[in-house]
Parts: sequence; structure tokens; C-alpha cells
Amino acid sequence: MRFCDQLNDYIRELDCMAKDICDKSSISASTFSRYRSGERIPAPDSDTLDKICKALHDIALERNYDKSLSDNNYNFDYDSLMQSFTQCEDYASGSNADKQYLQRNFRVLVDVLDISISRLSSYTNYDSSTLFRFRNGARQPSDAIGFASAVSAYVAGELTTVHNMNVLADLLECSTSDISDHNIRYQKIYDWLLTNQQHSSAFNSVSHFLDSLDEFDLNAYTKIFHFDKLTIPAMPFQLRTSRFCYGINEMMGCELDFLKATVTSRSDADVTMYSDMPMAEMAKDLDFAKKWMFGMAMLLKKGLHINIVHNLDRSLDELILGLESWIPLYMTGQVSPYYLKGCQNDVFLHFLRVSGAAVISGEAISGHHSDGRYYISKTKEDINYGRTRAKNLLDTALPLMNIYTCIDSAKMQAFLTSYITTDGTRRDIMSSPPLYTISDSLLNSILEHNNTDPATRQRILQYAALQRRSVETILENNIVNIDISYVNSEEFEQYPVMLSLSGMFHDNNIYYDYNEYCRHIKESREYAASHSNYSLNITSSHIFRNLQIHIHEGCWVLISKCNSPAIHFVIRHPKLRDAIEQFVKDF
Repeated sequence: MRFCDQLNDYIRELDCMAKDICDKSSISASTFSRYRSGERIPAPDSDTLDKICKALHDIALERNYDKSLSDNNYNFDYDSLMQSFTQCEDYASGSNADKQYLQRNFRVLVDVLDISISRLSSYTNYDSSTLFRFRNGARQPSDAIGFASAVSAYVAGELTTVHNMNVLADLLECSTSDISDHNIRYQKIYDWLLTNQQHSSAFNSVSHFLDSLDEFDLNAYTKIFHFDKLTIPAMPFQLRTSRFCYGINEMMGCELDFLKATVTSRSDADVTMYSDMPMAEMAKDLDFAKKWMFGMAMLLKKGLHINIVHNLDRSLDELILGLESWIPLYMTGQVSPYYLKGCQNDVFLHFLRVSGAAVISGEAISGHHSDGRYYISKTKEDINYGRTRAKNLLDTALPLMNIYTCIDSAKMQAFLTSYITTDGTRRDIMSSPPLYTISDSLLNSILEHNNTDPATRQRILQYAALQRRSVETILENNIVNIDISYVNSEEFEQYPVMLSLSGMFHDNNIYYDYNEYCRHIKESREYAASHSNYSLNITSSHIFRNLQIHIHEGCWVLISKCNSPAIHFVIRHPKLRDAIEQFVKDF
């Protein structure tokens, strides 16, 4: 029995809903849906599996479950639940030398360590073209054991810089000290390559990032900080002229002082931020995180624009952890994210914060973050020097993503129009049916049901017509693959589905009733049947409820936040784009 089958059997036996388990376990509805559908399983030693077992146990107690009254005779004590789950075939098959696992894991290893295929070819005596086919999924190794051994030997023996060891440790979910010995390092890489890593750290990092974006509510976030009531202090913060700070704790104090000085100054100059320091230690300090977020909220309230230069020379885990902390700020449209191309440094770490009021600069040796030294100053000379460095940095940097809010609607449409005639397969993950498959009669019915005024109705009808024309043009020479999450009547009551209007930045969510929703699903099927290049997959798994992902393979990934206020993120950076593309393919 698979994990999903066992889980669903338990849910049916207890006659409970997924929401009951989510509420008790604090697992997101979208993540839990994937467990139920079999698209994902929690790691056997994870907190998630522990939470699921405890939730089922608690629900059984609350409902006075008596196994003697059931034909299934299930035990809902914690140990029995844990044993039954970990004996599922999903976990039992993990040690098999499965070529599919090897192929997928090899691709991840090449990507995160930026492995040179030509050097790997020379070391392993595998032809470069063969390795590229393994990497791209066009071919599987005939000798999985031999191939895994050769790759493991290369990585363990050749890729031993500080940077590579840190990335490898993150990938293997261990510390660098655990893999300091060559033989142990080789064995861990070998075991990792031949086991099911679909639910590995890298996969889960992307999943968690998208879940966070899916569940983020800007309106709720602004209420937490009472954003509408925030006032900028009239009195300037009395920052010392300059001082040195040492270690992580003093550095975090320095950063909070920088935010205070910037918020209370009269300057409206842009703020620029860069750091390639490790994120994990700072992320553990929840008090600092809260104060930092409040300070950033105050910067935005003041109307300042923030340029953040992300360091992408990190493990995927570290990179996405950093991006997650910026989600609320991205949603405001006042942040421009950048990255530096090809700036790997295995020795020195750097830190820079500069505004019109203060500057912080610092450095540390890689692996010795806690011994770093930082300098904060408000002198005119230091600020000018810092702003010159920031300008030079931005001149060198590339946009990490383009962010489109309602004020950028024309730019957004121009971007989409520019790619209509560009060749390439499209792949969309939709939380609701696409607008271009709906008939005008059904659309009018939905708009009438939502009491939409005539002017708005006309704009939506025009937008739907534009969508149809665009897709028809794309389909002339390209394949479009669509995945739509289907919501049954019971779930619809709890999570009503809204029209896909994020592309026109409509102010208010417009919802289907259930019959209208089912009719649109039917019309989407009919559209697919009449277009040979159009592939439609209706799935019962709810990947996301408020996100849509549009992929132009090899070009960009567009992540659209559908509920109001709508916002769109266009990601072109190869590492992030490939990670999201692969995440979608794994589903």
C-alpha cells in the first residue's frame, strides 16, 4: 500500500475532513492535498509525518473511535500509525537502485554544484553527449550502479572547495563536518544518487517557497503591522557617527540601527542592500526577524525604493530561504531584485547596506561568519563612498525578476505580447480554468451573478477576447500544456474558485457558483478537443489555490498571484527558472 492510500483510508475510517488534520497539524492545505494525491510523501523521520500521526491520534480520541466496531480494526495510537506509514511501499522502495531516481538526482547534482559536463566526461570516461542526455532526461544509464559510483567518485574527490562542500552538505542534509572524510563523502553521495530524492531538501525548498507565496495575504500582512496607521517618527534616530561591530549579534543590532536612521532621516534616496553572508543563523532569531520586517515596513511606508542584490552563489535551500523573507516586500512593488552573474567566491563574505542616511559595510571569512567585522557610519564621506559602491554594484548586476503590479499593467501586457510569436513549449499550472476557454454567454452569466457594473463587464469581455487571440496565435506553431486543479462541490464551499483575471489586475475577486465552475471546466475540455496542440489535464490535487504558474520552457517562468491585489513575478535566472520548471515536471 502506498502512503497516500493509507492516509486516505485513515481519513475515511475517522469520517473526518482534510481541514481537520490541517488545523491540528499546521500543515498547509495545498501540501496536505499533495500527500493525499500521492504526488508527495513526507520524509519518514520528518516533523511533518510526526504531526500527521499526532493529528490522526487526537481526532480518533475526540471521536471515541472504537476499533472493535469497525471491520478495518485500525489502531490509532501514535506508534501504530507511525509504523503503518513507514512500512508503506513508498518508503520501502527507497533503497532500490532505480534508474529514474538516479537520472533525476544526477540532474539536481549537476545544477546545484554547477558541474562541468566536459570535466566529468574526462574523469568518468562517459561521452559528453551521453552525459548531456542523462542530464536532460533523454536517456537513462544502463548500469545505474556503475554510473552512480563514477559520479560519486568525481564529486567526492574533485569538488572540494569550501563553497562546494557547503552546497553538498545542504543537498545531503548534513553538516560539512559529516562529509569531511573522503570515503564517507563518497558513500553519502552514492546513496543519495540511488534513492528517491523527490522529497529532498531542494524539492521541498521550491515547494515551500511557492506555498508561502500562495498563502501570503498582503492585506493580512499590512494589518499585522497596522500599515495604514504607521507614522514616521518626527525625531531623527541618534546614530553614533561611526562604530565597528563584531560577530552576528552585533551585526544584527547594526542593521536595526541602520533601518531606524534611514526611516527617521529626511532623505528619500533609494536603499541598496547586498549580502553573501549565510542566512540560516539569522533566520533562527525570530525577535530580530520581527524587528527587521517592521523596519522594512517603515521604509516602504516612507515611500523609499529598495534595491536588493541577491547572492545566488548559495545552495538552493539558502537561496530560497532568502527569497522567502522578501515575499511581503516584493508584493508591495517597491522592491527591485537583482543578482550578480559569475561571482563565486570561496574565501571572503561581504555585507553592504546604504541609504541616504547611513551605511554598513562588513566582511568575514567563509566558514567563520561569527567572526565577521562590520562598520556602520552616518558621515557624509562614508555615505557617499557607500552610494558609489552601490551604484557600481547595480551597474554590474542583472534583474533577478521583473515584478508587475497594477501600475505596470501596460508593461505586463507588452511583455506577454512580445513572446506570443516566440517558439517554445508552454506549460501552465492553473488554480482555475483559463479565461480564453470560456464562452461569452457563460462569462456574462458569471459577471451578472457577481453584480458587475457594465463598464467593468465590457473590460473583462475584451480581456477574454484578447486572451483567445493570443493563445490561438501561440497554438499555430507551439504546444501548450495546461494542468487545472479540479475542486469538488464539498471543497468548493470552503474554497470557492474565482475567475482568472490577475492579468488585467482587476480590483475585486469575481467568483463562480459551482454550476458555472463545472460548465467552464466542460468548455475547457471542449477547447482542448478542438485544438491539436493543446493538452489539458484536469487533476484532483490542489497544487495551489491562489497561484498560477506559466512556463515558457527555457525562457522564463511567470508566477501570478491571483487573489487581489494581483502581482506577477517573471523569473529568467537559469538556476531559479530551472528549479521551478523541474518542480512542476516532478509533479
